[in-house]
Amino acid sequence: MDIKMLKFKNKLTVELDGKLDANSAPELEAKIEPELKTTDILIFDMQKLTYISSAGLRVLVFALQTLDAHGGAMKIENASEDVKQVFSLTGLLKVFDIK
Repeated sequence: MDIKMLKFKNKLTVELDGKLDANSAPELEAKIEPELKTTDILIFDMQKLTYISSAGLRVLVFALQTLDAHGGAMKIENASEDVKQVFSLTGLLKVFDIK
């Protein structure tokens, strides 16, 4: 998976390309964790994300909980119907702000 991060002041945009699964989730977590302390708005752009597993969902939940702890917000943008289906099946469609 390719992870591209763009930070402007307190806003971090993370573009995901490929599959977010057990192999790539630790890399994503390692990249975003140090940034979460200084981020108020986190946007995951999933336009090029083709698959997400429970390991990937765990990283997203971790990010959301971390941001919630200091009043930050997280959004998911450009998710495909297949990716949205995973959020729906797990009940996380109601937890995340998905556009």
